[in-house]
Amino acid sequence: MTTGRPGPLGGRPAATTRGRLSAVAIDLFTTRGFDETSVDDIASAAGIARRTLFRYYPSKNSLAWGEFDEHLQGLRALLAATPVDTPLGESLINALVQFNEVPHDLLEQHRSRMALLLGVPALQAHSMIMYADWRQVIAEHCASRLDVDADGHLPQTIAWMTLGTALAAYDQWLIDPTSDLTELLQIGGRALVDGVGSLTTTRSPEPLRS
Repeated sequence: MTTGRPGPLGGRPAATTRGRLSAVAIDLFTTRGFDETSVDDIASAAGIARRTLFRYYPSKNSLAWGEFDEHLQGLRALLAATPVDTPLGESLINALVQFNEVPHDLLEQHRSRMALLLGVPALQAHSMIMYADWRQVIAEHCASRLDVDADGHLPQTIAWMTLGTALAAYDQWLIDPTSDLTELLQIGGRALVDGVGSLTTTRSPEPLRS
């Protein structure tokens, strides 16, 4: 997902004007609140005109996502670079982990971004649109490996499962600041590949309720 791209499901340094504007917006959203921060506030903090800001981002919601189109291209590149003899599941785990590598000095900034994306109601509807594009990249990779249509049931199912794996890791990472994001992604990815039937527990199963 370590240079070149900041953002959700791929934390990187802000190396462009779009990345810098997103970083400014994230700081304001975090300190003031998303609803309480206006586009004019963001433009003023960035030292640009409101009209200029809209040349880079079409809406306030999109600012929280940063350079998402570039992130998707990075994900495609990671998947395309996977050796053909790598099992499909392994290729997904490897890409998921690499895509979400975050430099240590950017962890808190990335945590703030993801807390907003996963926790602000006003952003959640917009997030579903962005997640659909992310899933499609995964589905296309699966389809090419399985020689089926990317819009078919199996590639789309795997894409939904992969997204769920990533979001579950981020959810736990936000809950526990001492947790390791990469480890959470690896554990979740392994569960995705091996299936829940392979998981074990030390606790006694609870009796079924009638």
